[in-house]
Amino acid sequence: MTYRQMHIASIAMIGVMAGIATVALQRLPPGTQLPVHWNAAGQANGFADAGRALSMPPVVAAVISLVFALLPSLEPLQQRLGASAPLYRTAWGGLLALLLLTEIVVAAPAFGLWLPATLHLAAAGVLLIAIGNVLPKSRPGFFVGIRTPWTLTDPENWIATHRLGARTMILGGAMIVGAALLPIDPAARQVFVLGGIAVAVVPPLVFSWWFWRQTARG
Repeated sequence: MTYRQMHIASIAMIGVMAGIATVALQRLPPGTQLPVHWNAAGQANGFADAGRALSMPPVVAAVISLVFALLPSLEPLQQRLGASAPLYRTAWGGLLALLLLTEIVVAAPAFGLWLPATLHLAAAGVLLIAIGNVLPKSRPGFFVGIRTPWTLTDPENWIATHRLGARTMILGGAMIVGAALLPIDPAARQVFVLGGIAVAVVPPLVFSWWFWRQTARG
């Protein structure tokens, strides 16, 4: 199984991010501080000098792309990973798109733009929804999907857990998008975002264990 198109897309997106960073850095005065970290409400709560802030997204994107490019060669269950390709590509491409958006948000002041602080928060919710849509297409493996001791040892558990996980990820993603777009207090937004993450992650894990218990009891 090869991901040649994803390799090309990764190189292109990293190049675009590096280009944005280079141009933005030339337009900013020395000593400019830009955001490098945001809390669950989408508010910037960590800053660094412009060079470091602008270089972080392309560097992280390069590391993520390298990991995604190498994992298929390390997966012993090659055929199953091939069946999970839609999920693999969605996660890979979605993370790169999120990092590109982050680069744009960080570099925006250099071009006289001030983008909403919650823009990339909404994008993270959209990524969860996209992953949820392809989650049921995954098959048991060591690097892709909801990997618990119970899903990895029982294909039926894997299928049932991922069907539920698709719904909870879509719901959790929608909660995060709603929290990002609605005009609510930052404290309330943070609660909704953390709640969305919990909705997306916790139910499939609990269900996987419950399914195993039901199966073990016969």
